[in-house]
Amino acid sequence: MAVTARKTDYFPYLLLIPALVVTIIIVAWPVIETVRLSFTDASLKPTENFVGLHNYQRMFARKFPETIMRTFYWMGLSVSLKIILGVAGAALLNSAVPGRNLFRVLVMPPWIVPIAIGVFIWSWMYNGQFGMISGLLQRFGLISEPMEFLAYRQSAFLSTIVTDVWVGTPLVTVYLLAAMQGIRSDLLEAAWVDGAGRFYRFRRITLPLIMPSIATMSLLSAIWTFNSFDIIWILTEGGPRNATTTMIIDTYKTAISRFKYGEGSARAVMIVLFLSLFAGFYFLMISRIAKKEVGND
Repeated sequence: MAVTARKTDYFPYLLLIPALVVTIIIVAWPVIETVRLSFTDASLKPTENFVGLHNYQRMFARKFPETIMRTFYWMGLSVSLKIILGVAGAALLNSAVPGRNLFRVLVMPPWIVPIAIGVFIWSWMYNGQFGMISGLLQRFGLISEPMEFLAYRQSAFLSTIVTDVWVGTPLVTVYLLAAMQGIRSDLLEAAWVDGAGRFYRFRRITLPLIMPSIATMSLLSAIWTFNSFDIIWILTEGGPRNATTTMIIDTYKTAISRFKYGEGSARAVMIVLFLSLFAGFYFLMISRIAKKEVGND
């Protein structure tokens, strides 16, 4: 009996072995190898030498701090717009309007369509010669000549943000819509009976109750946006004059385009550190929200 019990105790751990092996091969080993390469001068040369903290010193001695600030600025603007539009869109889709189910379906194509296809369409729209945006602005007299949105630093930066918001807003909207639908209807009905207007009910009841969902989605969206590569690379490749070069773009250029694997690995380690901070803050926030809900129960 004792032997049988001991085998039964080990059985759940045996089931975890395949997942553990896959995690080590796909996640742990690449991370460890990246950290190791960050302390070397690895490149296309057949040999590599240990250089200590040289790659990190070289990284911060150049324009990488400026790239970090640009990344956070790009992420902050994009995530803020996604949350604002997501809250507004969720509130509209949660309203009792004709054709509500159809609108809920139509809000998803930007998220469903493959990112590369959607971004290529946006690149055509930004084109100054045959792009729709430039054509409409000329027709309405807002500009006098074709404008290449991706050719100027400020307009290119804002264009990548607009495209990223277009891609990410549907998920935020659906997530917050689900949170709104989880609110007890009797709370809103009681406020309506007491004479509270629609905006007052939204500000005093709906918004506070979905705030944990807004905080969760904000942090998740920040992680995804911080690590976004496809949108910027397809539109501008980090240009013009590094105006849209974020940390992930700079890492790719260094490691892949210039074949400086050691310096690129040092940049990748910095990205992992930032994302780890985001993830740690996310789990801390989720834990506090769970404890607060248990306390309220």
